[in-house]
Amino acid sequence: MSALLEVNNLFKSFPVHAGLFGRDKRRVHAVSDVSFELAEGETLGLVGESGCGKSTLGRAVLRLIEPSAGSVRFAGQEITTLGSGELRALRRHMQIVFQDPYSSLNPRMSVRETVGEALHIHKLASSRSDEDAQVAALLVQVGLRAEHMNRFPHEFSGGQRQRIGIARALAVRPKLIVCDEPVSALDVSVQAQIVNLLKDLSEQLGLSYLFIAHDLSVVEFMSQRVAVMYLGRIVELAPASALYARPRHPYTRALLSAVPELVPGARKKRLKLAGDIPSPLDPPTGCPFHPRCPDAQLGRCDRERPALRVVDDAQLAACHFA
Repeated sequence: MSALLEVNNLFKSFPVHAGLFGRDKRRVHAVSDVSFELAEGETLGLVGESGCGKSTLGRAVLRLIEPSAGSVRFAGQEITTLGSGELRALRRHMQIVFQDPYSSLNPRMSVRETVGEALHIHKLASSRSDEDAQVAALLVQVGLRAEHMNRFPHEFSGGQRQRIGIARALAVRPKLIVCDEPVSALDVSVQAQIVNLLKDLSEQLGLSYLFIAHDLSVVEFMSQRVAVMYLGRIVELAPASALYARPRHPYTRALLSAVPELVPGARKKRLKLAGDIPSPLDPPTGCPFHPRCPDAQLGRCDRERPALRVVDDAQLAACHFA
């Protein structure tokens, strides 16, 4: 499979003002030196604790926020240097499904206006009746009814609103969709329906997903490969089957040990990490995980930052001892 998305050495930092009148400036390094590829029709899961930079990475890839440095190539085209007009045309092929279906929809716009807006902007409908027909077909495709197009967001449940958000993303026939925690704000009973819908759409339409989530079970179901982030960096990247069967980074092992066991009576050893996640304002020297790592060796882990390297077949890990 050819690479649809290529991300190389991507950085994103935010200035933080402190002191009297905000004169002292420091920077939060939300994404640090991240590189990966996403093939056509592939789903890459992106996991990690809250605050690790997952959502920032997803938005920087789409240039919803501007990267501080690095390269993002979509279908062979560098997008970090595009002007606003060129980027607007390219955005037809790159869409996002947001986490919160309650705040991501304009309450003053009907479903027809919400889903049909992109069709109008990108001139994908030949007439008003054609636009209505396309909106109706999109609603049916995501499990709603055509007559729902005349309603407003407050008339729908959370799961239905997320379906509207998915229909809006599909309207422009994209190749890539960034799914930014698309089920975390929904009831557990509804999460499986939305995940199954996204899985079916991927298979039917050949979509590529960057699937951001903190639920490792959902990511395992959705993804062909999984990237694990910690403090703005990818610390492990592997095929899903390999990562879940034999995680090579101690942080990945700790995350997987916290997943509840579904087999009645079965028990797994819980790996407890020491301390809290360090502040991205003042990240540790050496390996960013070493203050919490049970395998850390002082003199190396606190001084040398490990590179993300191949440790087993297609499995990459940023650990000196993987």
